[in-house]
Amino acid sequence: MSWSTPEPLRRYLTDLVAVAGEVLGAELGGAYVAGSVGLAAYQPGRSDVDVALICAGPLDHGVAGELVARLRHEALPCPARGLELVVYQQKVARSGTPEPGFEVELNTGARMDFRVSYGPAQRPSADGLFWYGLDRSILHQSGRALLGPPAADAFADLAPDDLRRLVLDALRWWLARSVPAGEVPAPGAEDAVLGACRSWVRLRTGMWLPKVAAGRRLLDEAGPLVDADTTELVERSIAARDGGPPPTGAAARAFQRRVLADLAGTPA
Repeated sequence: MSWSTPEPLRRYLTDLVAVAGEVLGAELGGAYVAGSVGLAAYQPGRSDVDVALICAGPLDHGVAGELVARLRHEALPCPARGLELVVYQQKVARSGTPEPGFEVELNTGARMDFRVSYGPAQRPSADGLFWYGLDRSILHQSGRALLGPPAADAFADLAPDDLRRLVLDALRWWLARSVPAGEVPAPGAEDAVLGACRSWVRLRTGMWLPKVAAGRRLLDEAGPLVDADTTELVERSIAARDGGPPPTGAAARAFQRRVLADLAGTPA
């Protein structure tokens, strides 16, 4: 790991790869960190750790279960809010498919609900099946290799039409399930706003950016989408990530709708 990471996280990722190697052996073809770490925007105390493992072929259920048992927080304590781990077969990672296609998904951490799924069939569609294709797109652009070839070689990006569809699906999902539309500051509203900014920036500029950088990029480049209220909303959302008051739920949801309408080409 040659990039800048806090020492506890560096040790954790080293240990995670070692455990994965012990469990998977020669089947382990790569280990990659994405999300805020890959995008150089990790915030201790706030960020999750997103890790993708690549295996040569389908995982035996017993092996998958052992991997989960040894990587869950109770066995290997995560220094971040939590670990979001996904295991893909090599052929899926390199396919550019928009389908979920994972072998194992594990969420675990001191401040994260434990969850494990052994394949997409165990993932409720209401929880969103767009995450995986988008995550692999981010890995292709900004993933950091802990083991194996560069992430740009290990993960194929999505085709433009598939990327656009999944980004719009994600925006609709967040709009349906995000912060309540009240007129009071709503914790989490800042991430709803900045997540919408990141979606806008990816489709309009071709780049995945961290949420804060995406918010600033939108203010610089979104033209008619940006007015005084939008500027105040985005700036407040950025400040909220460092402890300031979040925006109201009503303002966040109105902004999400405007971004979705802009990207979908429909009236707001």
